[in-house]
Amino acid sequence: MSTENEGAAVPSEAEPPTGPKPDSAPASASGAQAPHTPPAPGMPPAAPPPPDFAPSAAAPHGEQAGAMPPPAGYPQQPGHDGMGPVPGTEQTARIPAYAAAGHGSTPGGWGQPPYGGGGNPWAAPNPSAPKRRNGGLIAAVLVAALVAGGVGGGIGFWAAGRDDSASTTVSAPGDAGALNRKPTSVSGIAQKALPSVVTIEAQGATGEGGTGTGFIYDKQGHILTNNHVVASAADGGKLTATFSNGKKYDAEVVGRAQGYDVAVIKLKNASGATLTPLPLGKSSNVQVGDATIAIGAPFGLSGTVTTGIISAKDRPVASSDGGGSSASYMSALQTDASINPGNSGGPLMDAGGNVIGINSAIQSAGNGGGMGGESGQSGSIGLGFAIPIDQAKRVAQDLIKTGKPVYPQIGVQVGMRESGDGATIAQTGNNGSEAVTPNGPADKAGLKPGDTITKLDDTVIDSGPTLISEIWQHKPGDEVTLTYKRGGKEHTTKVTLGQRTGDK
Repeated sequence: MSTENEGAAVPSEAEPPTGPKPDSAPASASGAQAPHTPPAPGMPPAAPPPPDFAPSAAAPHGEQAGAMPPPAGYPQQPGHDGMGPVPGTEQTARIPAYAAAGHGSTPGGWGQPPYGGGGNPWAAPNPSAPKRRNGGLIAAVLVAALVAGGVGGGIGFWAAGRDDSASTTVSAPGDAGALNRKPTSVSGIAQKALPSVVTIEAQGATGEGGTGTGFIYDKQGHILTNNHVVASAADGGKLTATFSNGKKYDAEVVGRAQGYDVAVIKLKNASGATLTPLPLGKSSNVQVGDATIAIGAPFGLSGTVTTGIISAKDRPVASSDGGGSSASYMSALQTDASINPGNSGGPLMDAGGNVIGINSAIQSAGNGGGMGGESGQSGSIGLGFAIPIDQAKRVAQDLIKTGKPVYPQIGVQVGMRESGDGATIAQTGNNGSEAVTPNGPADKAGLKPGDTITKLDDTVIDSGPTLISEIWQHKPGDEVTLTYKRGGKEHTTKVTLGQRTGDK
């Protein structure tokens, strides 16, 4: 997830920055890095599992059935962005759950996109060795085994004197048809989708890199993934894609969009590869509570399938790409399906097996140590974010056709620190530029420096990042209605979106 600049300040839409800007500087409404946010809200309430998905577990003795267990701890994993290179793991750039965006040392700030590698403060952190939490269970099992061994010896001797063939085991009939493996079950969908999902290994020219996920996009063999998964290998690096049958192929980048965090790659020699595209659904039709299935390679574990629901829609989310040079924005699908570093670029599917999003980021918790170090490591806490497939499809088509992304824009630079009251157009732009592009879409619509945009069509705008993520849901040429405040009075105007081509 990435686009125009890496500081709290973001340059004009036409010229995204390549490095950090002062916090006081404004950011272009066509893409900019989100600023500091308040701590992320608590985990969303648990929702009942959808039909055909995992059955409900019985409540432990002494607990009321259906009671929510306390939140688990928040493990963290090696990342591509800020924890140093860790081969074989995917980075997860930190993401805010808006309200307002933020980064830095504020706990619960930016989340992380699921990918692995090294050198970016936005990345998923290095995982420490897995902690053994089953010590009590092992002890109990060992005690039980010792007791059973003693009792069993006596019973066995007593039984041997009567019937050597006696047995108390019962074998299942082995009727596979009795199992719930309908085509619409999780198992049925997974078995059909797994051959079309690949594990991507990216290695830069200097050796940095990590692991992510991708899936077959079309019959020509294009593979859709995140930009931050392949960014390290885009310039002189090495890229490979491994299918579920273990076959590995070299691949190359067809095009990538930092702002959208979308990339398209293709196998260099696809002879012998079975290229079956996954069916694309419509993310615009998704509703909160719909069942979801995520497929990816969390922590390098290829072919991992998890399930959940859509826990929220249109969630403004900002994160960074693998290189940490710019931020990306999306109006995301939020899911409680387990998403971890390595899931980046993998499909988020509906209950019909259709792709509705590209898994891209997770919200982390307990990152009181700021933007790096062991204390910033994280794993899934049930807040995963996916790029809606309607947007990703449009971006992929541009990348396949021209190799470059196309961004809609209104031609203003807005403050990125404020949140709650709207997106305020800066009084002056970055590097002496105009805050409102002369003769641009916003200028033609009558917007001026100091105006605060509070709505885009019917969507409430509470911050600069929210405005950007909503604009990028559209395409150049679309007409939108902006509501804004000037001098304490509310006004509306219609704006025809312009465009910018390429990441600069």
